[in-house]
Amino acid sequence: MTVFDLLFILLFFLTVFSLLAATWFAFHHEPSRARKILTSILAGATVYFAIVIVVSLTSSPRVLRVGDCQWSDDMCFSIEGYQLLPRKTGTEYRVEMKIANQGRGRSQRENNLVMYLTDEQGRRFNPLTDGSEIPFNILLEPQESAVASRSYVLPENDSGVGAVITHEGGFPIRWLIIGYDAWFRQPPVVPLR
Repeated sequence: MTVFDLLFILLFFLTVFSLLAATWFAFHHEPSRARKILTSILAGATVYFAIVIVVSLTSSPRVLRVGDCQWSDDMCFSIEGYQLLPRKTGTEYRVEMKIANQGRGRSQRENNLVMYLTDEQGRRFNPLTDGSEIPFNILLEPQESAVASRSYVLPENDSGVGAVITHEGGFPIRWLIIGYDAWFRQPPVVPLR
């Protein structure tokens, strides 16, 4: 948890308390005080989201190494390794992602997790699937991990290839917290070649 996570939690509870106060004033025939509180909430939210957007615009994408962990609460995801397999048309990348539950209290899974490859032109390459792969949202016991492999086919001699692990779909909480890979910032990439 970062300082920005704590700031978001603090501001969330401050906003809830302020909304409750504005509601109380509105029901007790003090609409001017309720309006002042709502105006302050709107101004604060505008400043906060301006900061979130500016940080996302000015931050460069993180470059990770094979084995570096990306965290989502108690869950850790990392590219553990890859193999290049020649094909008649293009090159096949077999990429292994480790998914680990580092929590101590309960079984967990991570929904909406995706892994794809990119090249220096910014093209996205999704995995080939045959239905027998370990799913990314596998339920893991505390301190348990699993390795999920995916295959990708890229054009021959493609350069600047990198692996990306990110979330797609679901509620985008990362869009609300300063410094996360959201808005205009690209997700972290692990260079493969």
